[in-house]
Amino acid sequence: MAHDLDPRLLRAFVAVAEELHFTRAAARLHIAQQALSRDMRRLEQRLRADLFTRSTRHVALTAEGERLLPHARAVLAAHDELNAAVDRTARPLVVDVAAPVATGHRVLEDARTHAPGVEFVARFVSGLAGAAEQLAAGRLDVSFGRFAGLPPTLRRGLDHGLVRLERLAVLLPADHPLAASPHVPLAALAGETLYAGAGNAETAEWTDYARALFAGRDIRIAPPFPKIEGKDEFVRVVRSRGWSVLASEVFVEVPGMVLRPLVEPVPLSPVSVVWRRGLRHPGLDALLRSAAALGAPERWLDAPPGAWLPAPDRELLGLPAA
Repeated sequence: MAHDLDPRLLRAFVAVAEELHFTRAAARLHIAQQALSRDMRRLEQRLRADLFTRSTRHVALTAEGERLLPHARAVLAAHDELNAAVDRTARPLVVDVAAPVATGHRVLEDARTHAPGVEFVARFVSGLAGAAEQLAAGRLDVSFGRFAGLPPTLRRGLDHGLVRLERLAVLLPADHPLAASPHVPLAALAGETLYAGAGNAETAEWTDYARALFAGRDIRIAPPFPKIEGKDEFVRVVRSRGWSVLASEVFVEVPGMVLRPLVEPVPLSPVSVVWRRGLRHPGLDALLRSAAALGAPERWLDAPPGAWLPAPDRELLGLPAA
């Protein structure tokens, strides 16, 4: 009865079994809920078994569904490995590095050097929130960014590996009163307004980080502004508006502005390699090796005493509460 089952039906079944919610499962698969319900009915008809009990508020696996789940996962894993085995030498790996000066770009360039037989195609999406949609849809293979800042429905279809805890900084106009200091205590920014990507849906995880960092410190986020494309346009807009900017220690140089590390406490932004769950590709292996090789001598994963991270990041990374 299960002969030649469509892997798409099994993938839909696993999504519903893990979410126990048709709306969330449909969002995770990027399909309409009605289409997902039809697929589940087709699968149950093929297997001649009820896989779920359903009510208006509750979805649960039946005994048949519980029995099927581990086998469905095994079939899908084997299917993904088969596809990867066919594609691993022919298909380039599409990698979003966010910006030419970002950690992801350094990792990519190192991987190109040490895996010359692998074809990498770089993309420059402005944030992980924007890249994650493309990862889930299969238009992108790998990205870099703050994994805890993504919605749970997107995270469930992705895997990640932490590669760096980037220290944060503030980008200040050169004539700003704090620009002469070698570093800036967070308390010194009370009453200031900083640009943190508000208004750009592709960097939502960064704006969310800023809200958590600024909460209770009387630091404001600049009002929403349309997405800024490219370094030149970013420099023009920031300078014309006189903004200070919440930034990473890895950031573009802006004429007439200075980058100063933030301290007391030192805020850290986790940067992970993020990929679509089930992806197998020698390029992904090369990226992970390069991240480890670059990070070890520069101590990318070291956190200074009293460092600050948002609570969701601490929980996701298994770090003790601050």
